Amino acid sequence: MEMDQPSLKPASVLTDPYGRILNYLRIALTDRCNLRCTYCMPAEGVPFIEHEQIMRFEEILRLVQIMLPYGLRKIRVTGGEPLVRRGTISFLQKLRQVGPELQIHLTTNGVLLEDYFKELVEISISGVNLSLDTLNPQKFKKITRHDSFVKVWRALQQVLDSNIPLKLNMVVQRGLNEDEIIPMAELARQHSLEVRFIEQMPFDGLSRKIERPFTGEEILQTLRTAFGTLESTKKQNGTAQLYKIPGFKGTIGIISGYSRTFCSDCNRLRLTSTGVLKTCLYDRGSVNLKDLMRAGYDDARLLKAIERAVRERHKDGFEAEKESFDVQKLSMSQIGG
Repeated sequence: MEMDQPSLKPASVLTDPYGRILNYLRIALTDRCNLRCTYCMPAEGVPFIEHEQIMRFEEILRLVQIMLPYGLRKIRVTGGEPLVRRGTISFLQKLRQVGPELQIHLTTNGVLLEDYFKELVEISISGVNLSLDTLNPQKFKKITRHDSFVKVWRALQQVLDSNIPLKLNMVVQRGLNEDEIIPMAELARQHSLEVRFIEQMPFDGLSRKIERPFTGEEILQTLRTAFGTLESTKKQNGTAQLYKIPGFKGTIGIISGYSRTFCSDCNRLRLTSTGVLKTCLYDRGSVNLKDLMRAGYDDARLLKAIERAVRERHKDGFEAEKESFDVQKLSMSQIGG
């Protein structure tokens, strides 16, 4: 692979051709998960990546150290389910040492969250995103193919009782759980959390198209019908369009990942569990940084590889998808949810 020579005057921040500053890195620690959510993977699961193909923790830490001087401000650790990987808590502790001022967030399905919550508090985790698509235990089992609702609900309550900011993620699926939009939103009435409704995206490992996704606009209309006027309070660089409802302690968010309405100010880079750097959820990946490290690249050359990927970033997810015809064959657990 032909790479540019290291620059003598590196940029102070990573900026793409459209002026978007990339200061947020999403890191998938593993493709493995202890659930089998219907919108993420088939019932039989997907072939797991061989262990030697997964990035080592020290390799991830090295990339973070390279990117820190160039504007990296926020990291989200995802999977698969990050807590199923042995050593994740130790990695998070080292990540905090590397970047004391970094915002370090965790996205989890909550099944194992109780087991590690004390350690997460000790490392001053900046926030938790908890995936929960229903408040009905039977429907939870149908969606996740796993009987773990009680454990997830206890974990949710544990986060609410702490000072850790909580975002609750619900993937809305037509004919399955759109009737729970209002009950889920009601959680924000009594609690200072962000309840986020997410359009279903076509990454289930089967290349299935979503014929009639329940759109962000439909979600918004459902909320307006129930609660009346919603005050828009969108924050900069957020994927979610945020709303305040009078009398609610928390906020409501709508993430139009399928409609792709947030591309214009997207500040994210993604690092898959195999080391592929993605500048968009819908692209096929720009460069495999793990392979470059194992080939002996020094930090300067790795930085140039990252800079090159940023320079070649697509304008939006639609443009990226046109050049990545096979990306929908992947499951969200393989991409990094």
